[in-house]
Amino acid sequence: MSELAVRTRAGGRDARRTLRNAPDFAMLPALHRRLPVTELMDEEHVVKIDDASMSILEEVGVVFRDPIALQQWKEAGADVRGDRVHLDRALVRQLISTIPSGWTYAARNPERSLPFGGKNSIFVPMTGAPFIRDLEDKRRWPTIADLNTFHKLAHMSPALHSTAHHIVEPMDMVVSHRHLAITYSSMKYSDKTFMGMTTSGKNAEDVMDMCEILFGKEMMETTPVVTGNCNGNSPLVWDETMLSAMRAFCVRNQPVLCSPFVLGGANTPASVAPAVAQLNAEALSALAYTQVIRKGCPAIYGHYLSTVSMKSGAPMAGTPEISLMNFMIGQMARYYNVPWRTSNLLGGAKTFDAQAGYESAMTMNAVLHAGANYIWHSAGWNEAGMHCSIAKFVVDAEMCAMGYRMAEGVRWDDFDEAMAAVRDVGPGGHYLGHPHTQANFQRAFFMPKMFNNDSIEQWQAEGSVEITERALQHAKRLLDDYVEPKLDEGIDEALRDYMERRKREIPAVDELNTEH
Repeated sequence: MSELAVRTRAGGRDARRTLRNAPDFAMLPALHRRLPVTELMDEEHVVKIDDASMSILEEVGVVFRDPIALQQWKEAGADVRGDRVHLDRALVRQLISTIPSGWTYAARNPERSLPFGGKNSIFVPMTGAPFIRDLEDKRRWPTIADLNTFHKLAHMSPALHSTAHHIVEPMDMVVSHRHLAITYSSMKYSDKTFMGMTTSGKNAEDVMDMCEILFGKEMMETTPVVTGNCNGNSPLVWDETMLSAMRAFCVRNQPVLCSPFVLGGANTPASVAPAVAQLNAEALSALAYTQVIRKGCPAIYGHYLSTVSMKSGAPMAGTPEISLMNFMIGQMARYYNVPWRTSNLLGGAKTFDAQAGYESAMTMNAVLHAGANYIWHSAGWNEAGMHCSIAKFVVDAEMCAMGYRMAEGVRWDDFDEAMAAVRDVGPGGHYLGHPHTQANFQRAFFMPKMFNNDSIEQWQAEGSVEITERALQHAKRLLDDYVEPKLDEGIDEALRDYMERRKREIPAVDELNTEH
């Protein structure tokens, strides 16, 4: 028994409070979902969506704006007319059948490696924000130091299984070199799995080279160590930037999210089911292409879902239709037996206010019941992704822990002991001092640190601190407690040497590197 546990047993309420508030940064295992998935469609509707999507691929086709991809499609037997590829459904089914239904992600720290696919899910922070709401809740351009901060916070958040990559865009670095610093930050400040930049084919190749330095070529040949994201240009277009990055990952046997970028009503039909049919066709075309690149390489059915306000044209978060589409996409991914990605805890609010909370909670509940595997944008997203809020990041991380607990399902391991307690306590008693309660109070009911459940008198006596301020105070304490998981010195030196060499080779300009 630990010293802290002994003090808790002896010290009553104050000691139990100390134990509850003691920092615990151990990462939770991959979520093994025990909630039943929401099957919104019956078999007839699933077949209807599949047939509509395959008809789009056969009759309308998908544009691949990339000469290498077009040549590869010709060699694979597709009907290529100019830059438009028409895909026979039999060819699509044959290709996607070789995508693994699951795998294990290897992390720098082997104890943080993760089973993935099937009923296993992981939470991943947001990425891509051009602004930050910082530790003083000020909206501004982010720096590489801010990105380091987010990677540290992700490392210390138990329910976040990844540090992602450019959670915020480091605006103090030239564009052509950013991917190197972003990748190094992901590797240095956490030993969890991470994402790799796919902003160009050359950038993706650099990420692969850095991963090879960290993990070794042989491991990468057999084991996913990083995840890329390739966004389609809906409707029905894949461009050279994304396809070249996809090739860089797939050739090295590393998974990519094949993600149509859906603005429902703007780049899809203004109706839920037809929008899903188009999205499904787009995702299938990219999933099939991954297998043209390398048969058997891991790939993930992806998407970014938003609906568009018919009043302003602005993207919206947390709408009922987004939830419905998540349920449907989950069914389609299971129909094809491939893992799938969605977006979580999205908000369109400009500050961390009630709107942000409602939108995020609406999205998370649907995501968990839809059975998603790669649960991206799980911390910090607000203002339609324009900023990452440190306050929202740490609260979202706790929301992921709450969602994790719900999706685990009911625990039955202490049922007999608890029923014995009913007999011990009897009518009119209480359970607070019973041995079963003492043994189980930490795990019985989730006790959030970010939400205040004190009486109003107690809350006022302690300064009437609202959630944004409370979250920022918590983030500052976390950063004070951060301990860097040191890289092996030889690997660290090799990574730094690689980055310096590439910085000499790539012109320092504010544009993406596509040639060097």
